[in-house]
Amino acid sequence: MPLPGRKIRVLIIDDSASVRQALTHVLEEDPEIEVMGAASDPFMAAKKIQEELPDVITLDVEMPRMDGITFLRKIMSQRPIPVVMCSSLTEEGSETLMQALEAGAVDIILKPKIGAADHLAESGTRIREAVKGAAVARLGTNRRSTAASGPTAKLTADAVLPPPTGRAMAKTTEMVACIGASTGGTEALRVLLEQLPANSPGIVIVQHMPEKFTAAFAKRLNSLCEVEVKEAAHGDPVLRGHVLIAPGDRHMMLERQGARYHVAVREGPLVSRHRPSVDVLFRSAARAAGANAMGVIMTGMGDDGARGMAEMHQAGAYTVAQDEASSIVFGMPKEAIAHGGVDRILPLDQLAREILAADRRR
Repeated sequence: MPLPGRKIRVLIIDDSASVRQALTHVLEEDPEIEVMGAASDPFMAAKKIQEELPDVITLDVEMPRMDGITFLRKIMSQRPIPVVMCSSLTEEGSETLMQALEAGAVDIILKPKIGAADHLAESGTRIREAVKGAAVARLGTNRRSTAASGPTAKLTADAVLPPPTGRAMAKTTEMVACIGASTGGTEALRVLLEQLPANSPGIVIVQHMPEKFTAAFAKRLNSLCEVEVKEAAHGDPVLRGHVLIAPGDRHMMLERQGARYHVAVREGPLVSRHRPSVDVLFRSAARAAGANAMGVIMTGMGDDGARGMAEMHQAGAYTVAQDEASSIVFGMPKEAIAHGGVDRILPLDQLAREILAADRRR
């Protein structure tokens, strides 16, 4: 973790000179970030690390002489440093990135597309946020043992949500649990979902993660959990014993038809600097479910979800935040608490139990 007032020093490891140059440009647009060096492979990187420890490493997956996952495991076993994995957008690579998260990587970013100005602007925001989150991450929290430029203008959830209907929500017997997470959330969600039985209430999740990787993430969780986990598709019903995870690069909203709930998956602008956005999910839950919903905000950098959770709270939903001690990054829960939208603060290992207790109370 960098000292207060000092820039976040980043080491870029990638065998592509153009990617190293693009990442350097994107990162140094933020006055709080400094690229201390770049290396084309892990062996060159190891020499630079011996000379000076970076605050954060961005690490390519496929490189000559040693792959990124092997190097990541060596770093975590010898001298843990926050690592953000940098990957191309491929279905095949998504499974490898899941291994990286299990091995201790803090986050995943996509390589910036050279020459695509609109993509570079959006990916730049995401890359800088990931590096800043990694810089303050508490390494080892909830892990399995294994070997920006200035402020970006933030749209609210109004940018993608339809206007409220004003209709009161009739209370049903079914509860919907809405969960939002970012940095550190992949492993935290595993801990939570592995504790849930097959008859748990329906759950919808926004985890900040790039396109393509959410499908592999859902598949991985489905293999570990009693509940059924899948990447959400437009129109999927919210069912007991099922978990829907918002696809990367798409917003997910909760909608209601009669006494039944389903999700809408749509394109749209970045909201709270993210797509999918937790604010979009939470605010849709406030409108569609009201007191039938439960909101859970977990580890993550930034303030996405804080305003949406406050609206859920005002609509009668029961709301819970993960505590600081068990969060890899306490930013999102802290902001939600500051906005006055949190009923209770609990450690990670009690969140599943609280979801089940809230369901029983109905």
